[in-house]
Formats: sequence, C-alpha cells, structure tokens
Amino acid sequence: MMARAVLIVEDDEDQNEMLAQIVGRRGFDVVQTYNGKDGVDSARTHPPDLLLLDLMLPDINGFEVCESLRASRDTNLIPIVMATQLTDSNHRLRGFRVGANAYVVKPYTREQIYEAIDDALAWKEEITRGQVEGEISFDISSELEFLVEVNDLLSRLFLLTPLDDTSAGQIRRALLEMGQNAIEWGNKNQVDKLVKITYRLHPDRVTLIIRDQGGGFNPKNLPHAASEDSPVEHVPIREVLGLREGGFGILISRGLVDEMHYNEPGNEVTIVKRFAPRRTKQPDQN
Repeated sequence: MMARAVLIVEDDEDQNEMLAQIVGRRGFDVVQTYNGKDGVDSARTHPPDLLLLDLMLPDINGFEVCESLRASRDTNLIPIVMATQLTDSNHRLRGFRVGANAYVVKPYTREQIYEAIDDALAWKEEITRGQVEGEISFDISSELEFLVEVNDLLSRLFLLTPLDDTSAGQIRRALLEMGQNAIEWGNKNQVDKLVKITYRLHPDRVTLIIRDQGGGFNPKNLPHAASEDSPVEHVPIREVLGLREGGFGILISRGLVDEMHYNEPGNEVTIVKRFAPRRTKQPDQN
C-alpha cells in the first residue's frame, strides 16, 4: 500500500520543516515547497492526498492558491488545511469562501494539526462516498455554513456532471451571490432564520433553489439593486441607505446561468445551469 502524500506550501523554512516532521509521524510522504507558484505547479503535476497551506507567501497568497486549485476539476478534491498567522474572522471566512477544509492559526499544536488533517481527509471521503444523483437539501444559519456547503456542491458537480471548469465556477458564483442575498436581504442577517438550499441533478442540467424566511420582495422593483437598463443608478441609493458597496448580485447571476426566476412572494429563487449529457459507451459491434 502506497503512503499518502502531503504537499506543504510554507515560505518559512523552520515552519515548513516543523510541519514536515509533524505529518511525517503520521506516515505521509512529504513534498515541501516555499512559494505559491511552486505549490500550485506541484499540486497540478502530482495531486497530493493533502495540502498544508500558509497564506502569507512571497508571491501569490494562499487564498489565491486555494481558489485556483478548487476551480479545476483535476485538483478540486485535494483536502486543504490552511495554517496561518492571520487570526481575523474575516480572513477565516475568506479561507472557507475559496475552499479551505480547515483553518488553523499559528502558533498551533501538533494535536490541532492532526485534528485539522483528519477533518480535511474525512471531507474528501464523504464527498466521494456521497455520489447520489437526485435531490439534496440543506438548511444554513450562518455565512460560514453557507460557504462550506457551496464548496461541497462544487466538488459534487465535478464528480457527478460533465460541467467544465468555467461552467461549474459560474454556477458556484451564482449560488454565492443569491445565497448572500437570501442571508442579507431576505433574512436581514437574523441568525435565528434559516436559508434552505436545494439542488437537483438531472441528466442535462442542475437546478438550485434558494429560499429564505423573510417576507419577500419584488425583484423587478429594487431601487438599491442594479438593473439591466441602468446598472449603476442604484449606487447613490445604497450610499444613502448605508448599505455596503454592491447590489449587482441578481444582475451578475442572470448572466451566469441559463434560467433564473423568483416565486411570487419573492423569497425563493430558482437557477438552472444546463450541460451536455454524458455520452454512454456504445456496445462493440464486432
């Protein structure tokens, strides 16, 4: 039985060597790199069983490394543990947004690294074991839960559909936009209210349904959101209302998917992305 391989991307030589010793005790074969480009190149050439990733690298940062690997069918299923000095909650959220499976803050203990590794490896096992076509639903109550589920969905789409990297990335972006709208607009960031997300896999398309528990709204009459007729007219309105920069989610999402429509109350949106069905292998005629 071949030993599992771990790729370490860490520019600090002492930290890199310490991580190598820690994972080596778990029987991993270790590959050590010291910048983001070499890490990406190594992961694409020889995908490891696990990636330990620093965020503050001398060239491209760890967020970009993670996002790049998650966006490709060939490297999407690599379990990724971020090990970093960045302790801010926004950095942690960003890590999960781009696809991290675990986030460990320095100075970490050996036990913390082992726990993060186990969680990341368990994620891959669950994703690959759960290849069930049909309908899957889940409820979310926080932005972190939402980000984790979005990246799990992307991995399942790569496993279960012939979607190319670009199309899979488009439906992920649309789900991020519309899910964030449901959390912010629909539920008004109330943690006691859930957002329900359902996705259905068909032979030629994937359907996503996002439903919040808010009172709904008229998507055709949103002064604080961009419209096709006047994409930037809403910007000063958002400033007056004290809203963050943005308001482009609905407009962006419509351009990323094949179908998008709201229910009558305006608290449920359905988006559809189509793809060419996989060809079935023809029997040998000889």
